[in-house]
Amino acid sequence: MDKSVRVGIIGMGNMGCQYARMILEGEVPGLELAAVTRINKRDAEWFSKILPADIPVFQDEFGLFEYGKMDAVIIATPHYAHEKQTITAMQKGLHVLCEKPAGVYTLQARNMIEEARKHNLIFSMMFNQRTNPVFVKMKEIVESGRYGALKRVNWIVTDWYRPDCYYTSSAWRATWEKDGGGVLLNQCPHNLDLLQWICGMPVKVTAFCHEGKYHHIQVEDDVTAYMDFANGATGVFVTSTGEGAGTNRLEIVMDNARMLYEDGELRLFVLDEDELTYRKTSQKPYEKMTGSWETPELTGENIQHLGILRNFANAILKQEPLIADGAEGINSLMLSNAMYLSSWQGRTVELPINDEEFHALLQEKIAQYASK
Repeated sequence: MDKSVRVGIIGMGNMGCQYARMILEGEVPGLELAAVTRINKRDAEWFSKILPADIPVFQDEFGLFEYGKMDAVIIATPHYAHEKQTITAMQKGLHVLCEKPAGVYTLQARNMIEEARKHNLIFSMMFNQRTNPVFVKMKEIVESGRYGALKRVNWIVTDWYRPDCYYTSSAWRATWEKDGGGVLLNQCPHNLDLLQWICGMPVKVTAFCHEGKYHHIQVEDDVTAYMDFANGATGVFVTSTGEGAGTNRLEIVMDNARMLYEDGELRLFVLDEDELTYRKTSQKPYEKMTGSWETPELTGENIQHLGILRNFANAILKQEPLIADGAEGINSLMLSNAMYLSSWQGRTVELPINDEEFHALLQEKIAQYASK
């Protein structure tokens, strides 16, 4: 019988229950469910029918950690808990797969990364969108350089619409103290991760984060950010939870081509000539360049969370390279933190940000609402 990884799940909410089901139903070869924390009331009855009697259910992570009969943990708890739970798990010799985001502020992610470096353990992030063949292809095209360098990236992702009842469903939602942020931290970690994964990290960010623009909440529900990249490329990132007729359109412009992702489809417009050569030699001042649309061939399955779970098991058992190394979890968090910092201080922010400065300002935001 092949060796398997005994895994405990901390946080049996929506995602934790999904991961447990996938493992119990044999969809993740190499992972064996060893223990879970308290199951939420909504799923308790259903889970009682499929959860083997010999799998212990603990009230919290403390009991699960003390149990000890595990090789790894999956952390699917609220954002603020990720740092402490990840570090504790590593100190107990456990491999870690952590839900996004890595934390609320970059100082947390940095502490997690530093702890991981002390141990010979696997540390992965649940950036499941990296398994989508569309984004894999976009990354491959940009990094190949076959169409020249990056010039511009624009991502309008305003299809994160949420009605008021979403925010009033739990007291912790949309608060700086319990949630740690709004649309950037809750809905957009995958988008921000993909942006930097495909295009690289910007070096400067200028952002406008509108707090409670569409909902009676503390945190931001509408954001427009401008980015500068090291090679001179620029970018705009727009997101909101207040647009009923939302858009999800990612456009990446390179020297000699333009990629467009919208409505789940990827298209590529390729110029007929080299743009720089045309710009310097053309004698037709008003004529636009010509080109044609192509549909890039995609490969692989869009297996999302299953892909990350299987990769986590294979990384432990077979030394397979991680799709989303935990050390990369700081990047999307750095982007959201930079956008907050820029908006709060009304200035352009250089990356990497000052971790301590952001943490101090976040505590001020928390204190501001605690006093009301």
